[in-house]
Amino acid sequence: MSDERVSAYAQLLVERCIGAQPGWQVLVAATTAARPLARELSRQLGERGAYALTRISFGAAFPVDLDWIAAAPAELAPTLAPLERHVVEQVDGSIFVLAPEEDVPALDEAAARAFRAQVTAYRDRGRIGLVPSVRCDFPCPVYAQRAGLTPAEFEDVFYAACLRDWDEEGRLMEPRRARLAAAHEVRIVGAGTDLRFSLAGRDALVDDGHLNVPGGEVFTSPVEDSVEGEILFDVPSHSTDGLVSEIRLRFERGEVVEASAATGEPALRRALATDEGARRVGEFGIGCNRGITRPMRNVLFDEKLAGTVHLALGAGFPHLGGRNESALHWDLIKDLRGGGELHLDGTVVQRDGEWLP
Repeated sequence: MSDERVSAYAQLLVERCIGAQPGWQVLVAATTAARPLARELSRQLGERGAYALTRISFGAAFPVDLDWIAAAPAELAPTLAPLERHVVEQVDGSIFVLAPEEDVPALDEAAARAFRAQVTAYRDRGRIGLVPSVRCDFPCPVYAQRAGLTPAEFEDVFYAACLRDWDEEGRLMEPRRARLAAAHEVRIVGAGTDLRFSLAGRDALVDDGHLNVPGGEVFTSPVEDSVEGEILFDVPSHSTDGLVSEIRLRFERGEVVEASAATGEPALRRALATDEGARRVGEFGIGCNRGITRPMRNVLFDEKLAGTVHLALGAGFPHLGGRNESALHWDLIKDLRGGGELHLDGTVVQRDGEWLP
């Protein structure tokens, strides 16, 4: 693994993503497989005069201890330890790195709920804009195997997607953000798909390497009760219960009324039962990262794949006008490159994954 690329990646996270300042206390949550990056993050934070509060977890999850969740009483498992909650509430920034040593095991319903609740507790301050926060991955054999690549091949794809000229990428995505922010109605048409929803009164943002890594999307929060129609998500998605593929959803008045999947349907149904908000859409996003050329079975990459769109079941973004609340935020991806269209206010703006003039 190239030390230069690891160093450049750490610099992206420390400088661009969170903008660490002298005296800051920065939570760095990583797994043992991400040790090279965790060490480089500590070094670079130290050089900037910031404190690194490092949390290293074992195995599959970050910064959540699945062994503790499995053993703890039901009333404790969804919560953070009081001292850890104090840390999360006081930090000036956070960097969450995921690099599993093994594939996430399928969790039973109680463990899956506890897992989601703890992850939400860690991320909430960054998600609602209270402190700079970034969520990212690190190359590891598990991710390479999921993508069907050798570790060396995966590293090349990984860094091609992450180490880009993000100022230029942001400039290229800005016209799409402006068009999305001005739109009132979105329609997605494709295989097994004809879905409409409203964006009236909702803003849109560009992720140009500031929010999570890799960046490369334009996203917003749909009006919660406006989603109507059906959609086939043809890119497989990992949940806390395992892999789910060929997800079909039908919406009425913003709520999922029919749901099925070719594989992993029980996991889909458990996710929809998370809470009342889990059956509604919290996010609509458009993938724009051309460093990613095919699905990787990794949501942080697949949702950014140029030519795709994604909807997230669950929590919306209050700073964009989103009002849906849920412990779930599950991004599901639709590939439009093989015969799909994206319409804004009745005009086709993207066909077969390519933006029209």
